[in-house]
Amino acid sequence: MSTPFADLGKILVIIPTYNEAENIEPIVRRLRDAVPEADILVADDNSPDGTGDLADKLAANDDHVHVLHRKGKEGLGAAYIAGFRWGIEREYDVLVEHDADGSHQPEQLPRLLTALRDADLVLGSRYVKGGAVQNWPKSREILSRGGNIYTRLALGVPLKDATGGYRAFRRATLEGIGLDAVASAGYCFQVDLAWRAVKAGFRVVEVPITFVERERGQSKMSRAIVIEAMARVGKWGLGHRARQLRGLVRKG
Repeated sequence: MSTPFADLGKILVIIPTYNEAENIEPIVRRLRDAVPEADILVADDNSPDGTGDLADKLAANDDHVHVLHRKGKEGLGAAYIAGFRWGIEREYDVLVEHDADGSHQPEQLPRLLTALRDADLVLGSRYVKGGAVQNWPKSREILSRGGNIYTRLALGVPLKDATGGYRAFRRATLEGIGLDAVASAGYCFQVDLAWRAVKAGFRVVEVPITFVERERGQSKMSRAIVIEAMARVGKWGLGHRARQLRGLVRKG
């Protein structure tokens, strides 16, 4: 079997799950077809619908599939942090964030991995040329685009899609951005990681993806999550601008 991404080293795709029994088997199958050499870690937050049990069955029949059983629902960020630590401890070289619900298309993962050859972090972007969103109501897209514009203005990050969750990290990038200090658990977790990578001087690039709204199961997004994220990003932005002003005063 050919391994086109052998030069990148060991690859781990992390899939956080909570009540994704309808989706976990097809998404794992598609990932295995898209990048056969990659390993998959299902990080399940004790799903009451049996997602963890289904993942265990997949792992029992495929040594590329692993399962991390967590005690309960603690948020997307916490699940990814646990997955990152699991992968780093086992010396994976590339760690990928991937949804369980099909919003992130496994068939586009090779695009992210190819770009990672010349980057430290690759973001799958809905809002660069060639990117797209399918099956979203216009209000949801306006909210997402507005959130990204707000993030660029507040934090000064030159990224079109800092809130997206389809991304590939080199292990050295995760080790270099201070995972111990990442407190974000919800929607703004993705902004936090991308901003930390930019501030640390890592090369962050965006490649176009097509984001597809889930067809099965229930979205975890809510208005409260978005409001919390906007408030936190605003707070970070104020602190960032204050530090910049203090630096200018010292120079003056």
